[in-house]
Amino acid sequence: MSGTILFISNMFRIPWGGSEELWTRAAARLSGQRVPVAASVQGWPELDRRIMQLSRAGVDVRPRPVKPSVIALARRYMFGKPQIVLDIERSFGNAAPALVVISNAYGNPPIDLAELCIAKGWHFAILTHSSSPDWWPSGEAAAQARNALALARRCFFISEDNRVLAEKQLGHGFDNAEIVRNPVIVEADSPFPWPADSNGNELRMACVGRLSGEKGQDILLEALASPRWMERPWRLTFYGVGPTRDVLERLVRRFKLQDRVFFAGHVAVEKIWCENHVLVVPSRLEGGPMTTIEAMFCGRPVIATAVGINPEVITDGSTGFLAAYPAVERLSDALERMWVQRDRLREIGMLASASIRKFMPDDPVGIFAAKLLSLARPPT
Repeated sequence: MSGTILFISNMFRIPWGGSEELWTRAAARLSGQRVPVAASVQGWPELDRRIMQLSRAGVDVRPRPVKPSVIALARRYMFGKPQIVLDIERSFGNAAPALVVISNAYGNPPIDLAELCIAKGWHFAILTHSSSPDWWPSGEAAAQARNALALARRCFFISEDNRVLAEKQLGHGFDNAEIVRNPVIVEADSPFPWPADSNGNELRMACVGRLSGEKGQDILLEALASPRWMERPWRLTFYGVGPTRDVLERLVRRFKLQDRVFFAGHVAVEKIWCENHVLVVPSRLEGGPMTTIEAMFCGRPVIATAVGINPEVITDGSTGFLAAYPAVERLSDALERMWVQRDRLREIGMLASASIRKFMPDDPVGIFAAKLLSLARPPT
């Protein structure tokens, strides 16, 4: 594997998520440039079609076991190592990759994987997609993380917010930190036409993303259940699937919002923004939410909590509306400021579209792929 760039996807809750877009597209791009590329991904009974496409693009994709074998569990017990580390050792332990890229979908830094790379003498980089405000390591664990991350060729973050939070949690300034951006996957050369007003003055809001606690959909429902919002013409559609759908449906009934709130599952981005006026992102934590970027590209205002990339791309009151932190009172305030300017929402969406086009690089995937090539150890 001399000269190979090895991607390790540290995502195991679901077969696919927004965290997988940047590294998979960079892997395919590098493979198309005749760079040897391998990828270790979590195995599933059925791999996502986009992972399968990597194989067809020439990437050596190696799924990790769906369920560890008895022998693997015994080794985990004997050596005290996380299963993902044992799986990487088994598949690539005798390799000499030019660079290992650890794509970390969720909050905590993948220190065990970083230490594996250090022990093997592998050049490595870490791509962090979100940071958890609930992760505050002990002094010993923080020192372990500082020592490991300092030896990374680069610590990539999707947003400044994530980098700043990680530095606070570790008491550490990253000399090797760098910001990279997720790709824009919606085709929108110009803002989408504003949705036709087919039902009086009804405001149509979309909340796009996985239905799970960190996404804060419960905060949004509670905010919209207030008496003043119950008197206004609006409807909200949740787009996406996830483990908390049943709980959210129960909350909808509890708040008596059955005729206002709907669940649409997975729907094409273009269809969402042909039918809705604004995006609401009530997340408790984020990295670089692609839903925010996509909505702005399509010419839609975004009401969002000030987490992840949101405060970098949204100018409060001009291109969207920010809630200072993920709480019902703060989100209610941002929604109220949006409602006061509802006659300007189309104009605000146009400003958002122009602003995000200036902010985002033309080819985030190509930029990231080039950075990885520059960090890779030359083949021997």
